[in-house]
Amino acid sequence: MSDRERIARLREAVSRANLDLVDKGLVIDTFGNVSGIDRDMGMVAIKPSGVGYDRLSAETMVLLDMDGKRIEGDLKPSSDTRTHLHLYRAFPGIGGVVHTHSRMATSWAQAKRPLPCLGTTHADYFHGEIPCTAVITDEQILRDYEEETGVQIVEAFTSIDYRSMPGVLVASHGPFTWGRDAADAVHNSVILEYVAGMAAAAFALNPSLKAVRQTLLDKHYLRKHGKGAYYGQGDAKGTA
Repeated sequence: MSDRERIARLREAVSRANLDLVDKGLVIDTFGNVSGIDRDMGMVAIKPSGVGYDRLSAETMVLLDMDGKRIEGDLKPSSDTRTHLHLYRAFPGIGGVVHTHSRMATSWAQAKRPLPCLGTTHADYFHGEIPCTAVITDEQILRDYEEETGVQIVEAFTSIDYRSMPGVLVASHGPFTWGRDAADAVHNSVILEYVAGMAAAAFALNPSLKAVRQTLLDKHYLRKHGKGAYYGQGDAKGTA
């Protein structure tokens, strides 16, 4: 495949992933953005800033290098670009990043609360409590807000494996998710929103609810992920 074909494929995949956010009900107006990376080429495609989803196409995706220099595209990249790039540098195994302001996950982020694993639906995708970052400081905001948002996320993963925890809640802000490519990152964003809503409802029914036992958490996560996984037909999606 030529470089031009690879670039075209990347931009098409990222465009489609951004439109999937609308189809899945995760965004309104111009909220949210998806990026994808071709690591061999060192190039990232990302949604343009402030452009409505009805105006998006593969051609409107902005192509950047890993330093954020615009390679192709007439539009400005997402205002969250530096956060995406920081995550690509810090988490070498990811191929796509999503940021939304979806209602339930953002509610947990605004409450500055991590999302505990209360049951097996959560455990199928996230190996434990989904962390919430520290609240960004005034100094960080003034220094480089988007870059420092990435710093906050990475610091929340000091003792957490980003591969088994493909999402985070940024305090006072909203969720970020990632995956092996842009489509997978969107899928993880969908699941994060779903389990965030279930957790809020569960706590309303039982305010003293505790996290699921570690044995059950491990069983459900590891039957779908890792060397001993046995769920599905080779590419686990779903819960049954």
